[in-house]
Amino acid sequence: MLKTILDNKEDYQPGLSIDCVIFGFHDNQLKVLLIKTKYSDKWALPGGFVPINEGIDQAAVTVLHGRTGLKGIFLRQFATFGAANRCDVEVSNGVLNFYEIPLDEGKWFASRFVTVGYYALVDFLKTVPQPDGKNEIVEWIDHNAVPELVLDHKEILDKALETLRKELNLMPVGYNLLPEKFTIPELQKLYETILGRKLDRRNFLRKITAIGILTKLDEKKSNVAHKAPNLYSFDKEKYEEVLKNGLTQGW
Repeated sequence: MLKTILDNKEDYQPGLSIDCVIFGFHDNQLKVLLIKTKYSDKWALPGGFVPINEGIDQAAVTVLHGRTGLKGIFLRQFATFGAANRCDVEVSNGVLNFYEIPLDEGKWFASRFVTVGYYALVDFLKTVPQPDGKNEIVEWIDHNAVPELVLDHKEILDKALETLRKELNLMPVGYNLLPEKFTIPELQKLYETILGRKLDRRNFLRKITAIGILTKLDEKKSNVAHKAPNLYSFDKEKYEEVLKNGLTQGW
């Protein structure tokens, strides 16, 4: 893949890349999709380069579809990372050596890249992690147990989580992360996991109900040990309306 990019580097914007923080929610854990390659002991965020004929948003959509197999993903640009030391010569040379690409031919890849950070919210159960060839694996990892990451990817991940936490006060979250049918305790656990703190049950129910995006179903959750809670779904039309207009309350 890298050899192909270098052979066609004139088709890509020099010095510009995309890095994506892909969040999913499963087993009461906020998970992050990470990549492990054979040429590094560290993990990395999914990313890619920006084709000359594509905008950066479309380039991010392409990266996300390629890694998850999903379309119509909730996607937000959250920051740009361009520190002078973003280029790690040792890392770049290690990749080039792995692919047996001479250093003079890999100068484009080894140069400094400014990267645009995006975060995405996806349905864990609908996502099929996609490795790019046989030299890497792609796995979901709990955001509290992320191993050492390459370059400044830990900074990018931390900034994405910080942004998501702030934006919980501005927009609803859940439609992209939960299954079609869910309980209020499951929705509250999602919010608590993202925020990293407990929320009062009654206050949460009052606030989330007041937003007007939930539809109470004539169903109860099955296979539970205690009293079966009611199931809910999101009213997609109202949900998108609130996304557009924003919230006026905080958590």
